Amino acid sequence: MSMLNARSAGFVLLLAGLAPVLAGCKEPKDAVASAPPQVSEPEVSIISVTQQRRALVRELPGRIAPTRVADVRSRVSGIIIERAFHQGTEVKAGDTLYRIDPKPFEVELQSAKASLHKAEAAYDLASMQAKRVSGLALQKAVSEAEAEKAVGAQRQAEAEIASKKADVARARLNLDYATIRAPIDGIVGAALVTEGALLAQNDNTNLATIQQLDPIYADFTQSVSELNNLRRSFETGDLERIAPGAAKVRLMLDDGTLYSLPGKLLFSEAKVDTFTGQVTLRGEFPNPKRELLPGMYVRVQIEQGIDTDAIAVPQQAVQRNGGGGAEVFVVKDDGHVAVQMVRTGAVQDGQWFVTEGLKGGERVVVEGFQKFAAGDKVKATVWTDANATAGLPPEGQKTTQARP
Repeated sequence: MSMLNARSAGFVLLLAGLAPVLAGCKEPKDAVASAPPQVSEPEVSIISVTQQRRALVRELPGRIAPTRVADVRSRVSGIIIERAFHQGTEVKAGDTLYRIDPKPFEVELQSAKASLHKAEAAYDLASMQAKRVSGLALQKAVSEAEAEKAVGAQRQAEAEIASKKADVARARLNLDYATIRAPIDGIVGAALVTEGALLAQNDNTNLATIQQLDPIYADFTQSVSELNNLRRSFETGDLERIAPGAAKVRLMLDDGTLYSLPGKLLFSEAKVDTFTGQVTLRGEFPNPKRELLPGMYVRVQIEQGIDTDAIAVPQQAVQRNGGGGAEVFVVKDDGHVAVQMVRTGAVQDGQWFVTEGLKGGERVVVEGFQKFAAGDKVKATVWTDANATAGLPPEGQKTTQARP
């Protein structure tokens, strides 16, 4: 028993000696475990809102139309003996398109010339007779009535010459009309008649159609309510008018590409379509490569006014809440994020126009929405548009109707 007690007492003393060592080894781990974790602030990209002068652009539906259209018709009767053009090619005014058999017109011209020579001979005879009678009348050898009759015959022969000259001119004109020429410059379409066809004078038969495509028109429509809103904005001073001839007009093709050449606004009709409530406008565009063809559907972008203190933010900066309202996240001076309701206008060049809810100098979040919630403190960095850096158009670039 005494030996067992001695061993127990020794084990207790050994544990007592190791206790400080074990406590020293455990103490750093407890200190590390008890230290609070370091949480970094999420990084977001922002822009600083500025008020600046911007053109108000509307994008409207339209169709391409030729500037001039001419239906080719014959002015004389006859048989077509030749078609002198290639279908679908460009022609100049005066180029020969068709030839009608000229022989009947040549014979008519020869006959008119012969009649003219006959009238000239009759005039010479009447002129000599009048001169002779006039001399005899001075000598009182003939009566005054005979003298007047001779002068009248001379004038009648003179009038006959004028009539025959007109017949010659008409015959020459009909011979010239036997060659059917292009009335305007443009692209000639399909040949609607062939050689051997009989044409009648004053017939409405269309031989071909020529369309002038450079420059070319774009006809587009805008609702009368939009035009009234625009007029009221001018009257209240919210927008400035663009000087006549200074408004830029651009075309967006049906595949979404922007037509490279700008145009000019020609006119706006002074009437409203009773069925659609739309007003028709027309723009003119250069078309040297014939890229624009009549009947093409296009979207016309037209500058209609100047907003002198417009506020715009990138499209992705505007979020929609559960009720469908527009809102943005604004970084305050203390670094915390707050939700701010806004009212948006139109989308232009990839940016929302903000009509209410923002003022110059506020910092709006553009990227990093998934990193924070409203009220969190964030680290703000300046946003850079990757598309602009690469020289590309902004994503979703288009102009839409104003939203409430």
